[in-house]
Amino acid sequence: MSKVAFSPSLMTMDLDKFKEQIEFLNEHVDSYHIDIMDGHYVPNITLSPWFIDEVRKISQLPMSAHLMVSDQSFWVNQLIQQKCEWICMHAELLDGLAFRLIDQIHDAGLKAGVVLNPETPIETIFPYIELVDKVTIMTVDPGFAGQRFIESTLDKITALRQLRQEKGYHYLIEMDGSSNRQSFKRIDQANPDIYIIGRSGLFGLDEDIKTSWEIMKKDFEEMTGKTVESNSINAYSL
Repeated sequence: MSKVAFSPSLMTMDLDKFKEQIEFLNEHVDSYHIDIMDGHYVPNITLSPWFIDEVRKISQLPMSAHLMVSDQSFWVNQLIQQKCEWICMHAELLDGLAFRLIDQIHDAGLKAGVVLNPETPIETIFPYIELVDKVTIMTVDPGFAGQRFIESTLDKITALRQLRQEKGYHYLIEMDGSSNRQSFKRIDQANPDIYIIGRSGLFGLDEDIKTSWEIMKKDFEEMTGKTVESNSINAYSL
């Protein structure tokens, strides 16, 4: 994939301006990132599947759910019922479940993703890597926005890109955590397919979402030399 795609993390948006922000972003981004946390796997509670229905009232863009939950099977079933386009599960919790849950997601006509914590090596997912549609590399510890960017995690993005080319795998490579002006250049050198952008990279830059987007776009282009193109991929067809 030659173009960079952006997926805003909606847990960091201004919920007081929900409709305004979504309607603007519909014209500029490629998908929406929905963090689902249960307060057990990570010490925080955020969005739940009902939020997907609320976004769908004003958007046709694909949504990618990131499951930071202890009971992966329960939430996968919930999101299949919601017909969430991407369901991304933490590799650390998939021992004995991976093949069954990936098949279940695919049988429902949806995309299966796997997420790796900063400490988790990519070798963990080798038994089923050929089956997954997306691999998300956490560049921060999961659970909270605004954490320190862990630069060493970028090596996994580089390795996944090389492995995909060598083996002919079809997964997309996504990065999640502290994607902003300070880290854009280093992330770009690792070359992920999808950037998840949150408060530090987008929503916290200005009270007005249009201004925030223009600042983000300028920051990205200045730091990487690449042009930000609106709606650069159609995630339904990947």
